[in-house]
Formats: sequence, C-alpha cells, structure tokens
Amino acid sequence: MDRLYKGIWNFQKSYFRNEEDFFRRLSEGQSPEVLFITCADSRVDPNLVTQSRPGELFIVRNVGNIIPPYAAIKDKNSVAAAIEFAVLDLRVKDIIICGHSDCGAMQALYRDEKEFNNMPHLREWLHLAGSVKEIVLKHYHEVPEAIRFRITEEENVLCQLNNIQTYPFVVDALNTGTLHLHGWYYNIGTGSIYYYNSSEDVFELISEQANR
Repeated sequence: MDRLYKGIWNFQKSYFRNEEDFFRRLSEGQSPEVLFITCADSRVDPNLVTQSRPGELFIVRNVGNIIPPYAAIKDKNSVAAAIEFAVLDLRVKDIIICGHSDCGAMQALYRDEKEFNNMPHLREWLHLAGSVKEIVLKHYHEVPEAIRFRITEEENVLCQLNNIQTYPFVVDALNTGTLHLHGWYYNIGTGSIYYYNSSEDVFELISEQANR
C-alpha cells in the first residue's frame, strides 16, 4: 500500500499539476466514443495498450470478459447496466471486446467444477462461457493444451460478440450504423493486439498502418 500512496502523491504533484486544464474539462462531464469490455486480469490495462487518455474509453471489466446473453440477465446485472448506459446514454460509436493470453478464466473452463465449490459465484459466472468450451472440444480436441487455451481465448471473444448482439438496443444501433463492434485479442507477452476479421474468420495483427 505504501507504494500506492506514494503514487497518488506523485500523481497529484506532477501529472495532475501539469494537466490541470485537462482535468478541469473532464470534471464537467464525459463523452467517450468507445465502450471497452475486457478481463479483470491485473495485467490487462486498456488505457496503456491503446495509449488512451482519461475520458476516452468507457471501460467494463470482469472475469473472462464475459457478456451474459440478454435472455440470461438477472436482476442487478452490472455488465448489462454498463452496456445500456454506454449505448443509450453516452452514445458510444464503437464497442471493443478484448480477450487476452494466459486467461485464467478460460483455463478454468477445463477444470473440475468441484474445485470451485468454495467460489460459487465464480462457478456460476463461468457457466456463461460453457458454450465456448463445447465448441473448442468439438473442433479442436486433439490440439496441445497451450494451443487449446489460445483458441479458447479467441473463441470466447467471438462468443461475447454474439452475446452482445442479443441486446435489442445494441441491434438497433448496429442497424442504424451508429454503432460498430470489434473483437480484439491481446498477447501479454509480446504486446501484440489482434482484431477479428469477420470476412476471413481470423484474428489479424493490428499493424502501425491499421485503422480498424
């Protein structure tokens, strides 16, 4: 905690002091153009990897970057509430769903459920990604474990892209052309980010020249 307290002091004395005008404008309201949905993994930092400033991304994080299907939503669902707010109030133009390498949530799909008896909320949450495991085992059951995990992480992004399109207000915005969906995959070890090319059904590296 000491390091965090020192970080706050340094932020206030250096960065904030140099950007006071910027933060004064931020204090008057937010108008992000992007809803960025990603994993709660501590190694994934949306602002860092996109080099975005405060106010540019509306960020939603949870275990496994999972989006419950609209029909599966129960009362007080924070993910659904955030998507509603981003699309209907903030009027974001783009939604990015970003998975990542070495995702513990995706690896957990292949573990015995009994291992999560002491974590019932996590167990139930991961059930929402059960179809991802079924798809991977059906089509890639013979691949090595490391490759299977990578495929699972990518397949999960596609599953969540499908899930978010079960939200009527998202579909409405897509149909009017005011909203666009993007699937990304972040490799922590290399710093590379890949986008899903739906035309080719493949994740392709985002290059310096890319404008996706």
